[in-house]
Amino acid sequence: MQGESDRQRELLDVEAVAGHLLPVGSVFAFLAEHRHRLFPAELFADLFPSGRGRPSIPGEVIASVMVLQTLHGYSDREAVDALTFDLRWKAACGYAIDAEGFHASTLTYWRRRLAISERPQRIFEAVRDVVTATGAVAGKQRRALDSTVLDDAVARQDTVTQLIAQVRRVGREVPGAAELIPIHCTRLAALTGQGYDQPGKPRIAWDDQAARDVLVTALVNDVLAVLAALDLEQITKDGGKPAEAIALLALVAGQDVEPAEGSDGTDGRWRIARKTVLDRVISTVDPDARHAHKTRERRQDGFKAHLVVEPDTGLTTVVRLTKTNGPDNSDATVGADLVTTDPTIAKGESLEVLADSAYATGDMLHTLDQKKWTPLLKPWPLKPAVEGGFTIDDFTHDGQAGTLTCPRGVTRWITKSRKAVFGTACRDCPLRSRCTTAKKGRTIGLHPHDLLQREHRQRATDPVFQHSYRTQRPMVERSIAWLVRGNRRVPYRGVAKNNQWLHHRVAALNLRRLLALGLTIDNGTWVLA
Repeated sequence: MQGESDRQRELLDVEAVAGHLLPVGSVFAFLAEHRHRLFPAELFADLFPSGRGRPSIPGEVIASVMVLQTLHGYSDREAVDALTFDLRWKAACGYAIDAEGFHASTLTYWRRRLAISERPQRIFEAVRDVVTATGAVAGKQRRALDSTVLDDAVARQDTVTQLIAQVRRVGREVPGAAELIPIHCTRLAALTGQGYDQPGKPRIAWDDQAARDVLVTALVNDVLAVLAALDLEQITKDGGKPAEAIALLALVAGQDVEPAEGSDGTDGRWRIARKTVLDRVISTVDPDARHAHKTRERRQDGFKAHLVVEPDTGLTTVVRLTKTNGPDNSDATVGADLVTTDPTIAKGESLEVLADSAYATGDMLHTLDQKKWTPLLKPWPLKPAVEGGFTIDDFTHDGQAGTLTCPRGVTRWITKSRKAVFGTACRDCPLRSRCTTAKKGRTIGLHPHDLLQREHRQRATDPVFQHSYRTQRPMVERSIAWLVRGNRRVPYRGVAKNNQWLHHRVAALNLRRLLALGLTIDNGTWVLA
């Protein structure tokens, strides 16, 4: 059953005894006085539908601990220790001086309950409701979008490590697999003397390419043998962890290998592929972690945090954590979804959306155009087909006529596949050297929203556009800096758990920012002083 705090203070209640020592305007002081208003008992009532059993830790206490935990970057054990020994934490959570903190596993239990509930991000939403109530972002006609890469909590694994680790996992989690592996997966032991009962890499001549290829061949053929011996159809039908283990084993066995030189893939000879797949799993410990290239020079492994920020106040109104790559996780795709579902933006309200060039896709411009919002997005740089030659903007696109005209004045119809083929017209063209090197002449593919992109590139040359972008967009970097300061590495594995952590972290930062802006309560209403 749901537990509730006793409003009658104990004799040694820290807030009553030493509450005056808490810094005014701090998160500790705010929670000590207002946690029951910020996180009322009814906020968590659906988590405890039964009125029977032992009362839980009060929801306002757990929520306060989670806010402070993510604000300070503490682990569960460190957070409970702080609740036990730090008077500021005791005051914030309504504990007495001699009160002992709860067990660290209680936080895991609550996070799990929140994750499977209908409102998994209710703590973040509760703080955002305060943002809305204060009017801090009401009437603000700008939102800035940005993302940042967060390091994962696991180590990157190479192909050999992944294959051995995942075969061992299949042996643990798939019924009957532990008996089949020693029977069917014999090639690794025959080659190196090390079986799948031992973790880690086997001993081979790692500087010998041929030796590495023979090892990869043995591993992949062992995987294929155990997959053939298992009833994959039944395992997949039953689902759960066994199905996940089998699917991941098949994935890691195929993502990094290719037929050996001179092989067609049917003779069982394999080698490490000479390329990297786009959505490569980098660790069997956390299959959601991915490679991330924020820039050419900076390479990370982990996840991507997407934010929508009101630039004047620095308050984050919507946030989401995703994998770092894939079309569904691109900055523009996620950013468009977040900003159009931002509950702090009133329906029909005009808005300027600021973001860098990663967001300036045709689809994003179309989304903002449908909402009648103004895109202040840095345009993608145009790359000519010939260095120093014509760009696509040198070709005139007539949307009504459905034609494209080249710099020489030759006009071509735009096909159903959005292509304009100039072909033979380029053969004797005096401008050819500045246009194309293709033997068959120039063919231009147009984005479905090419006209919007052209209009946006033209608008971006306006000094007013450039001034607004340069003065307002960088403010989101301040919010990003608050987010990652001391917390660049996520604490958990998987998108779901880290997405919940990110929401709690942003909730804590928003609360701290509101207090800096003068958050107080006046006649039962949240206001900014």
